[in-house]
Amino acid sequence: MATFDDFMKLDIRVGTIVEVAAFEKAKKPAYQLHIDFGKELGIKKTSAQITNHYKPEELIGKQVLAVVNFPPKQIADFMSEVLVLGTYSEGGVVLVTPDKEVKNGDKLG
Repeated sequence: MATFDDFMKLDIRVGTIVEVAAFEKAKKPAYQLHIDFGKELGIKKTSAQITNHYKPEELIGKQVLAVVNFPPKQIADFMSEVLVLGTYSEGGVVLVTPDKEVKNGDKLG
């Protein structure tokens, strides 16, 4: 079992997707995302296997939650800097998003 202290080690922030590209070299269909986390963190990159539910144009401007304090991970020729949160739902991954617009960089608390 994880403890509350374990959970508190995660830095989960809100960011806005500002750029989306198909990730051609990924083993499974995915997008490369550039997400703006505000002044403190800036724009971070990640890949996400969310092609079943989202088209690139639907993602621009969408706010998402992501873990921003995991070490970077090499995926093919791309360095993923954050982990976007989603649920493994019927038909593919569905992004976890705030239900109201909030400031980029806001922490989950």
